[in-house]
Amino acid sequence: MPFSLLAQTLTGSAPSHVAVGENFRLTYTVNTMNVSEFRAGNIPEELEVLIGPNSSTQSSYQMINGHTSSSSSVTYTYMVVATKAGTFTIPPAVAVVGGKRITSKPLTIRASGSAQGSSSRHQRQSNDDEGGELRDVGSRISGSDLFIKVSANKKRVYEQEPILLTYKVYTLVSLTQLRGDMPDLKSFYTQEVDLPQQKSFSIETVNGRPYRTCTWSQYVMFPQMTGKLEIPSITFEGIVVQQNRNVDPFEAFFNGGSGYVEVKKKIQAPGIDIQVDPLPARPANFSGGVGKFNITAQLNKTETKANDPVSLRIILSGTGNLKLIKQPVVKFPKDFDKYEPKITDKTKLTAHGIEGSMIFDILAVPRHQGKYEIPPVEFTYFDVSTKSYKTIQSDALTLDVAKGSGAASVNDFSGQDVQELNKDIRYIKMGDVRQQGLDRFFFASTGYWISLAVLALIFISLFIVFRQRAIDNANVTKTRGKKANKVATKRLKNAAKLMADDKPGEFYDEVLRALWGYVGDKLNIPVEQLSHDNISQRLTERQVDGNIISQFIGALDECEFERYAPGDPKGNMNKVYEKAMTAIEKIEETMKKKGRRAATMKLLLVVLVIHLPLLAGATTKAEADSAYVRGQYQQAIKDYEELLKQGASADLYYNLGNAYYRTENITRAVLNYERALLFSPGDRDIRFNLQIARSKTIDKIVPESEMFFFTWYRSVVNLMSVDTWACLSLLSLALVIVLLLVYLFSERLWLRKIGFFGGVVLLILFVMGNVFAWQQRQNLMERKGAIVMVPSMAVKSTPAKSGTDLFILHEGTKVLISDRAMKGWKEIRVADGKEGWVESHQIEEI
Repeated sequence: MPFSLLAQTLTGSAPSHVAVGENFRLTYTVNTMNVSEFRAGNIPEELEVLIGPNSSTQSSYQMINGHTSSSSSVTYTYMVVATKAGTFTIPPAVAVVGGKRITSKPLTIRASGSAQGSSSRHQRQSNDDEGGELRDVGSRISGSDLFIKVSANKKRVYEQEPILLTYKVYTLVSLTQLRGDMPDLKSFYTQEVDLPQQKSFSIETVNGRPYRTCTWSQYVMFPQMTGKLEIPSITFEGIVVQQNRNVDPFEAFFNGGSGYVEVKKKIQAPGIDIQVDPLPARPANFSGGVGKFNITAQLNKTETKANDPVSLRIILSGTGNLKLIKQPVVKFPKDFDKYEPKITDKTKLTAHGIEGSMIFDILAVPRHQGKYEIPPVEFTYFDVSTKSYKTIQSDALTLDVAKGSGAASVNDFSGQDVQELNKDIRYIKMGDVRQQGLDRFFFASTGYWISLAVLALIFISLFIVFRQRAIDNANVTKTRGKKANKVATKRLKNAAKLMADDKPGEFYDEVLRALWGYVGDKLNIPVEQLSHDNISQRLTERQVDGNIISQFIGALDECEFERYAPGDPKGNMNKVYEKAMTAIEKIEETMKKKGRRAATMKLLLVVLVIHLPLLAGATTKAEADSAYVRGQYQQAIKDYEELLKQGASADLYYNLGNAYYRTENITRAVLNYERALLFSPGDRDIRFNLQIARSKTIDKIVPESEMFFFTWYRSVVNLMSVDTWACLSLLSLALVIVLLLVYLFSERLWLRKIGFFGGVVLLILFVMGNVFAWQQRQNLMERKGAIVMVPSMAVKSTPAKSGTDLFILHEGTKVLISDRAMKGWKEIRVADGKEGWVESHQIEEI
């Protein structure tokens, strides 16, 4: 394949667990030789690099049907030793390929214990019995040094019964790569189980020798024929690294060479025989299903009009050969038109076979009015546990069809379905969050009752104040201080008029009153205590500069002197006026700066007190958001869940739901959206994403009809969260107090009317806000809601496994818990009114 068509990747590899003092290899492989620059991440000090990086290259050519393809790679190898115990992370490595910068994933290594028989952490173990890996170039690799075991969980099965085939590698040598594919087998339907790309080795003793071993690949196989079937042997091609001791590793490093050689080794995985028994005589209606299944049927509505389409959903769930079954047959009434079903695959491959659900959505159009019954849908399968055929059926469904307005096109319905599928969830919520305990609310807390008491005291105090028509004496000093500058400015304006009218005596008197009055009000000095010394002392205490104090005292002296001095009256008045104005302005400016500094320090202190507890978690929240933005959804899930251990938050649950949705784990997405909605019921983004996630769940349950005012009441309650309703209630009560005072003490009739009627309305809002807050608090404290977490579950008539199956529910469906009294069981209620018992582990509480 041409280089331009290959995805350029940089892959790092290292053991996930090593012993302290044990040498191990750290390798980075680029799938091309066109590497212009390579740089490893900063390896922690606790992981000491003994040798490296040493580079090696590999190229291969292949010709198939006249077409030639080639592949090449460069591997950079380090010899590393762990010097102390702990868990260490090696950051991503960086390589430049064809001018493009690519990175690897970070590697995590856990070191514990100590290497056996190691006299020095720099000494490489070379004896196989002591767990060594690297061998000399040319050393023979025997079948006991590297081999693969093949195992099957069953060797005798029925036709279509799943078999789990496992290939496990055992090695005493330094194995870096292993390739081998299962051939196409006509006698088996085969699917490979997804395993981690980065293999994790463990130690297992075989015949007294400690092997490094891991599960390399697994396959789930469904036999399509009977008799003795053979799964053939597979030849794997491995890459083993050996050390060239004749090359000085440091000289090789500085001269671009390598002290390591990659050796190809073919490993033969043995074949295995499976005995496949034929199924007993098959019934006429046999579906081809082998395993354990259940079936349900749902209508998207129970009432419709003639010529309007309805959707019948058939859900086949369980474990077995779900992908190979026949489509269930539905017998609609005669005057129904039906269309080809839309099939949705909700299955996943597990060690037990294929688990999950196959969903068949069938569109049907009733052509005439009337009450119709859709008979139960039957499904016959072979139960491997009882070794017998079983026939299961869904419930019969009833549809009321009213008279229609005319022929309708089914395309309208299909278009809505496509439009719904094209919607995407809204983005995560960025920034910091406020976390809280599940049982910690402002509503009904000590702070809430104190706030109510404070408002009551404020009302009583203001009532007394307005009734007595007097100003609280405790605030006189503060008021005078605030008004000092205004009073002085007013007096100086009067002095300016007197100067313009050429009245020097009255002018000097007004200026003196302005200066003495300003300093007396500003510094709260009684008139009888006003003196030059007292003023200087008080201004110094207020941190006013000495020059400004001297200038103010000088203005007083100048005014006294010029009042009786001969000379130019006009010029003297101008000079005194300027000095007085300048002195007052500078004092005012100095004291305002001091006040602003104090206020700023208080504000900073408050901000730090409020936000200091959040600073430790802000970085982690940012990292989780960053992982989501980069598309590393599994890492984002891990980070959000770690954050939620510190306290609940609507934004964190919402973001976690988004991350699960992106990994196609719809059930977990629904669960976390529901949890976010509990804390922030009025958030439109949460409701929107929850609606989209619910549309991808299996069960389409039509809720019970209820009186419209119950629906309205719930809608109003869910407009805001607990504490938002509580804060709105307190605000309403504060406004009630204001309007009541207006009503009691206003002299104007229209203001009294506003005060009375406005107060009544806000008092009602105060009461209702408390009721709504209490309702929201109960929802959070009781948490009756739960989500079905298993692919499918049978709801029982009694809390026992032997109870009668009432109906089937599937993963992602919301239920309400009505009884928790029975250990290991919970009684649930579904939105359509059905009730029954389920095992506790099958659901998870919201």
